[in-house]
Amino acid sequence: MAKKRPEMEEKILDVDASMQGTIVFKDPVNLRINGSFEGKLDTRGNLTIGENATVKADIIGDSIVIAGNVSGNITAMQGLSIIAPAEVNGSIETPLLSIAEGAIVNGKLAMQTARAQSLSDSDILSLRDVAQYLEVDTAVIEDWAAKKKIPGAWDGKEWHFQKAEIDHWIQEERVKV
Repeated sequence: MAKKRPEMEEKILDVDASMQGTIVFKDPVNLRINGSFEGKLDTRGNLTIGENATVKADIIGDSIVIAGNVSGNITAMQGLSIIAPAEVNGSIETPLLSIAEGAIVNGKLAMQTARAQSLSDSDILSLRDVAQYLEVDTAVIEDWAAKKKIPGAWDGKEWHFQKAEIDHWIQEERVKV
């Protein structure tokens, strides 16, 4: 029988405690939350909210599975699975959604097609989109937007950016250098 090569082994970060704050992962991880968490989650890779977990956070991730209680807005870039006995309260944006019998979902749903790699100039970008586009942390973009260092619009809940304005801003910054 062949052994798994070390780089192929699955690595899981298992959080079974009460935490508060902002968690941001730039690189893909397998994160599983079994305790309680309050704040913001911005992850790459797989995020699993266990059935005993209580999460009060806005969540951005690639592939998300929820079995516990979540209160907050969820953006899944690849897909979201909600399985019993999950209870989700908040807005959901995802290209793929699976809700198992017995799971409870309360909120607004936006089924988006998977984001294209090439963006047209008329696109409206989220905070995460701009961070990925500029290859910096979402916290940096949020700080720049709040300080009006980068063109963006705050709607009372989240930042929105026009790609054409971001491209123009990039060109202006290159001229200053």
